[in-house]
Amino acid sequence: MSFFFDHLVLTPADVDLARSPLAGRIDADTYVLGAFNPGMTRLASGNLLLMVRIAEALREPIRDGHIHAIRWFDGGYTLDAWPLEQVDTADPRKFTVHGGGWPVMALTSLSWLLPVELSSDGSRVVAMHYDHAIAPAASCQCYGVEDARISRVGDRFLMTTCSVSPERHATVLYSSPDALDWTLEGIVLDHQNKDMLIFEGLIDGRYWAETRPLGDLFFAYPPGSEWRAGPSINLATSPDALHWKPCDRPFLRPRAATLATARMGGGAPPILTDRGWLTLWHGVEPNAGVGTYRTYWSLLDAREPWRVVHSEEMPLIEADPALTRPIEDLLYLRDIVFTTGIVDAGDHYVVASGEADLACRITHIPKARFGL
Repeated sequence: MSFFFDHLVLTPADVDLARSPLAGRIDADTYVLGAFNPGMTRLASGNLLLMVRIAEALREPIRDGHIHAIRWFDGGYTLDAWPLEQVDTADPRKFTVHGGGWPVMALTSLSWLLPVELSSDGSRVVAMHYDHAIAPAASCQCYGVEDARISRVGDRFLMTTCSVSPERHATVLYSSPDALDWTLEGIVLDHQNKDMLIFEGLIDGRYWAETRPLGDLFFAYPPGSEWRAGPSINLATSPDALHWKPCDRPFLRPRAATLATARMGGGAPPILTDRGWLTLWHGVEPNAGVGTYRTYWSLLDAREPWRVVHSEEMPLIEADPALTRPIEDLLYLRDIVFTTGIVDAGDHYVVASGEADLACRITHIPKARFGL
């Protein structure tokens, strides 16, 4: 489809690691593996704010017969060394530890969040607020803070992130009056619940959110069902944005008729339109690698959001090799676009995505594309 505007607004070369939270605090050389998956909101000034995931990786994770992982510990950072014979190092982003009856892994990078201020249309960077960066601050975040999503509800900004640690793979909530000074509220969804998107507005006085619990086991639908077993998007409600009750009704599920959305997860926080809540989500088509990620969209009933008013099976946004061609030498993954933010801009929406787990992409999509 044709977009009003579509480009990469931030790449790894734009990040100054001399101003990283890790700078001077570990005895190793690092580089920016990716600057991607940005949460997005509009500031009081009218400018846009991205909360960009910076994956800061060890330049030489393997040395002296060991592979190393960066870990936050007790207010500082340390390097853990694992003997090579105990791990699988096929993936440059992580390694699997042998032994046990379930997958155990560690990362060769640690992620933190960098606030990046853009012009009001998202076309250029105005400022990079290193002094407001969000780094691990609790044991549940010792392997990093990942994939922010920002929602404005009333006069408060709410940001969910995925926190990674041996304790749990959990969703953590931050709150802010201005989207720059954030307060860590703590864990709101427990083990392996990712892609939590808080609706930008209350419904009958309650907060709503999309969630995506994970696991190694899914039960089969009966033969001939229109649904495919696997990761799906659920709903939850809360009186205060801290304590969440899962909704009993099923929500967005993979359809058996297509492999393009065999795995699903939330994208941008739902925003209210004249036709209901607009939600952007990702579908993953299995392939030989991590899968092909595309962005899709649905409209939900304004009062009963579990009711899907309209859902598109054709992708809204796909990975674009032309955008990453100038940074081709940095690519380590392909066929991935991961949408994480949306704001209203009059006759169109500004949409923020991570491209190839490497850079930040800004796309202007006309409202007519959604029938609005």
